[in-house]
Amino acid sequence: MQAPADSRVEDFATAPVPEARTVNGWRVAMIVTGFNIALPGFLNGAQIAGALGLWQAVLVSALAGVILCATGCLTAVVSVRTRLTTYLLVQRSFGVSGAGLINVIMALVHFGWFGVNVSFFGDAMVAATRDVLGIEAGSFAVYVLVGGMLMAVTTIFGFRALDRLALIAVPILAVIMGVVLWLALRREGLAVEALQAPPEPMDFGLALSTLVGSNMMTVATMPDLTRYVRSGSQAVIGMLLSFPFATPLLMFAAAATSLAMRETDIMRIIVGLGLGLPALLVLILSTWTINAANLYSASLSLAATFPRIAQWKFTLLAGACGSLLAVAGILDYFVSFLVLLGVIIPPIAAIYVIDAFFGVSGRGTLRWEAVVTWLASTGIALMGFVGWFTLTTVPAADATLAATLIHGGLVLRSRRQAGPRGG
Repeated sequence: MQAPADSRVEDFATAPVPEARTVNGWRVAMIVTGFNIALPGFLNGAQIAGALGLWQAVLVSALAGVILCATGCLTAVVSVRTRLTTYLLVQRSFGVSGAGLINVIMALVHFGWFGVNVSFFGDAMVAATRDVLGIEAGSFAVYVLVGGMLMAVTTIFGFRALDRLALIAVPILAVIMGVVLWLALRREGLAVEALQAPPEPMDFGLALSTLVGSNMMTVATMPDLTRYVRSGSQAVIGMLLSFPFATPLLMFAAAATSLAMRETDIMRIIVGLGLGLPALLVLILSTWTINAANLYSASLSLAATFPRIAQWKFTLLAGACGSLLAVAGILDYFVSFLVLLGVIIPPIAAIYVIDAFFGVSGRGTLRWEAVVTWLASTGIALMGFVGWFTLTTVPAADATLAATLIHGGLVLRSRRQAGPRGG
C-alpha cells in the first residue's frame, strides 16, 4: 500500500476516503516530518538562533512543536471522522463563495512558499556554478525564472514521479544537514557567548509566532493527508511522532551550525565546509520536489474554485507568480511572511474544527459567521504584531484564541436561537 501523498488527493477530492484505503498514523508522520526538514526551516532556525541564542531558540522550537502537535491533533481527528479534504471542510464552514475566498488566499500562500523555495534554488545554482565549478554562468534572476518554469512544467507532466522522489530526497537532505552540523562544530566549535548573548535581539513571542506560522499551513491542510489514517488514535500518534521531534531537532541543527559558522546562508556554509557539488545538487533536488508540491496544492485550490479553467493553467500561473516573488526578494521579508501566515491561517483551521465538533454545516453560498470570525481574529492578531493590543504576546496564538472564542460564541448563540424553533 502506498503512502497517502499529495499526488493522490485527487482520487477522493469530492468524496470521503474509503476505509480500505486507510493507513497507520506513522506513515503520515514521515511525510509531515519531511515537510519540516527543508531549507526554509533551516533559514528560519538560523535567524531565530542569531536573535535569541542557542538555548532560547531550542526552547521556542520545543514550545512551537507542542502547539503544532496540539492543533494538528484537532485537524487530524476531524479529518478522520469525516474523511474529507481541507477544501470540503472549509466549504462546509464558509459556504461555497466563502470557501472560494479562502481557497484563493491559501493559493497565494503557496505562491509565497514557492517563491521562498525557488530563491533557495537560485542561490544553490549560483553557488554550484561559481564557487564549486569556478565559472560565471547565469545570474540569480535567470536561474529563478528558468528553474521556476521548469518546476511548473514538470509538475504538470510528472508530479507523481517527483512526489515519490521527494520521499528519497528529504531523508538525504536530513543526512546532509547532520553532516554539516558535525563538520561545523568540529571545525569552529561553539562559543559560549553564542549560547546566551544574541547579537540581534528578537521578542520571544514573535520568534514563537514565526515558527508556528511556518508550519501552520501544514496543520491547516492536514486533512488532505490524515483523512487516510485508520483511526483517530492513529492520527494522534502521527502528530505525536512528527512535530514534537522534528521541530526542535531541525532548530538545533540549524541554530548550532549557523552560530558556529557565523553564517545563516546554508549554501555558503556547504561551500565553506568543502562538501561541494553533490550536497548542492541534493539541495537543488529537494527544493525542486518540495516546490512541485506547492504548485500542485495551489493549482488544486484554484481549480476547485474556478472549475472551468484547466488546472495546468493555474500551475503555470503559480510558477510564474512565485518566481517573480523570488526575484523581487521575498527572502528579505521571510520573517514577516511567516508572521503573516501565523495570523491568517490558524483561524481557518479553528473555524472548521469547531464546526466539525458541533456538527455545523454551512448552507448557501456564504456563511457570514465564519467570514466575520476569520476577519476579526486576523485583525486582532495583526494588532498584536504591530504592538497595539495582544492576548498572549504571540500573534499566531492570538489568532487561534480569538477565532476559537468568537466562532465558538457565534455557534453557541445560533444553536440557542435554533433550539426553541426546533422544539
